[in-house]
Formats: sequence, structure tokens, C-alpha cells
Amino acid sequence: MPEEKKRAVALKYEPGKDQAPRVVAKGQGYLAELILQVAREHGIPVREDAELLERLYRLEIEAEIPPELYEAVAVILAWAYRLNRKARSLQK
Repeated sequence: MPEEKKRAVALKYEPGKDQAPRVVAKGQGYLAELILQVAREHGIPVREDAELLERLYRLEIEAEIPPELYEAVAVILAWAYRLNRKARSLQK
């Protein structure tokens, strides 16, 4: 059985500019690894969620997430916000 390629989706949300988070990158295999590498290099938290990945991967680049994914993405954004806040407090 062939090995399943790694996939990744990157979201971006700018309050006041975006109505909802939007897909800014997605890919599989090498491109997925590159997306993850760029995230790590910029201190962007990465979270694995296979079910959400499946749904986000179907969206086009620059597409806003649909309302039925708001709650799931909000949970991840809150998680990332907490991680960033904790990291900033440790740097002081």
C-alpha cells in the first residue's frame, strides 16, 4: 500500500480586514514540508487535526473558511494565541 503524502494548510486572519480566516497556502509532500518549515522559522504554531485538514484542503487559496468551520478554526486560533502570549511572557 503506498504511503500517504503529508499535507498542510496555512490560514491567515487579520481582524478588521478579513471577514473570516482564509487559506493562504496548501500543499502535499514537499510543499507541505515547506509550509511547515516556513511556519517553524517564523514562530507560527502548527497543530495537527486530520479531520479539519481534510475540510480545509478542499478550499481554494485565498478562500475564506465557511461558517460551518468557524468554531473548529476558532479553537485553533485561541490555542495559537495562548501559545504566542505564553512565549512572549517567557521572553520578558
